[in-house]
Amino acid sequence: MTVSITRRNLLGASITAGLAAAAPAAFAHPAAKMPAKWDETFDVVVIGSGFAGLSAAIEAKTAGANVVVFDQMPIPGGNSILSAGGFAAPENDMQKKAGIQDSPELLLKDMLRAGGNLNQVQCAKVVAYGAYDSYRWATDFIGVKWDRLGFQGGHSVARSCSFKNGTGADIIGPMLDKCKELGIPVRLRTKMTNIVTDDKGAVLGVEILKNFRFPNQKSGKPAAVRALRGVVLGGGGFSQNIKMRMMQDPRLTSELGSTNQPGADGAALQAAERIGAGTTLMDWIQLGPWTSPDEVGFGECPKFVEASVGYGLMVDPQTGKRFVQETGNRKVRADAIIATGHPSIIMISEKNMKKHVPQSTVDAGVKNGSIKRLEGLDAVAAAYKIDPAALKATVARWNQAIQNRADPDFHAMIFKDAEPNEGVFYACRLWPRVHYCMGGLTVTPKAEVIDTDFNIIPGLFAAGEICGGVHGMVRLGTVSIADCVVYGRVAGKSAAAHRA
Repeated sequence: MTVSITRRNLLGASITAGLAAAAPAAFAHPAAKMPAKWDETFDVVVIGSGFAGLSAAIEAKTAGANVVVFDQMPIPGGNSILSAGGFAAPENDMQKKAGIQDSPELLLKDMLRAGGNLNQVQCAKVVAYGAYDSYRWATDFIGVKWDRLGFQGGHSVARSCSFKNGTGADIIGPMLDKCKELGIPVRLRTKMTNIVTDDKGAVLGVEILKNFRFPNQKSGKPAAVRALRGVVLGGGGFSQNIKMRMMQDPRLTSELGSTNQPGADGAALQAAERIGAGTTLMDWIQLGPWTSPDEVGFGECPKFVEASVGYGLMVDPQTGKRFVQETGNRKVRADAIIATGHPSIIMISEKNMKKHVPQSTVDAGVKNGSIKRLEGLDAVAAAYKIDPAALKATVARWNQAIQNRADPDFHAMIFKDAEPNEGVFYACRLWPRVHYCMGGLTVTPKAEVIDTDFNIIPGLFAAGEICGGVHGMVRLGTVSIADCVVYGRVAGKSAAAHRA
């Protein structure tokens, strides 16, 4: 199955549906009551059709369960379809070919360091030690194609396996194909409004709205669906729910856009909270430091930026100087940009750019105006109103750091094949957007959801961004896909094995 979903038509379809991202409606869904009858019955009900939800559905079906997937949006893939970073998998074949030494222990160490040791360590271990097996599962069983190895800020080594075409559709498409092959229905425009429990708190099923028209909360026909073994929540985070994110961090107003698709509204998380599910680290909300104010949503610049760090440099246009470790984690860079009070600039020579930045990304960025091709440093200075002398001095010092393979100012990682930056440059402006919610539902290593009394909620499982604790205070790039796939598989297996 070819999934011809782009960021543009995804956002366009959703925005046409009602611009819910700007001001999501309140979820006025009263607590669920036991239905007089169930309209349908499955073994496992999965909420969300992104990486986590589809991984769970496929594993549950493979384990012998009768499975259905519900998604409130009109097209599949959720926020996963926007992903472009890759899959962090230690000891993968591309690393071995490049002679890179890596291990699950090193990935875990990187996750804990970036997470400020606020991670739920046992949950982080599930991802770190399960990443390679899930990478192989995605490759051999699902049929995902990879074409290059990349580095992301905060990692100790290059371990991120990028998709063939650089979009989340490269994974979502094969997953949807596998669902079709296995006979798993993926029902779109189907919103879960509530989770149904018995008088002891065990999950029995869900209330849904069929033919839901996002974001119209009054649309759709109510129905009740029984889940004999369990419900898996893979509904993603709440980056687009401005009220919800401001409740956690009042600074995250509508003035800060989001890279997420409009359906990242936290509705599934709220449904779980209504039956007593516990949450953790909800106020740790990540800003992406690589988005540009010159394009909307996720855009092209993030792929350009992450492939440029370790080669090019970031400068404050008001001073013409570097101000942050370019290869630092997302929080380090986003905080530093915001502290300046204005967009920063990342720039890289054409020679360095061609080493790792996909040409298709550059071409798309140049076409939409977010990336500029500039003939020399004087042109860069003129384009971004930077003092030419200050910029030339900064670039000269960075080039010396490249030659010495050591950055004396910010200790950025410099890659072995980096060359001094000169000649033609490519550059873009950067200003952070809300990108990822590290907080969410509290889960066990088996993906079981824990309630506010510290007990496991029987029959309720969760995976992906809807969960909290895996990443601590900062999520490393490309670990989210590993998290979604690894924990999605765990959740699917756990749900299929559960007996009421």
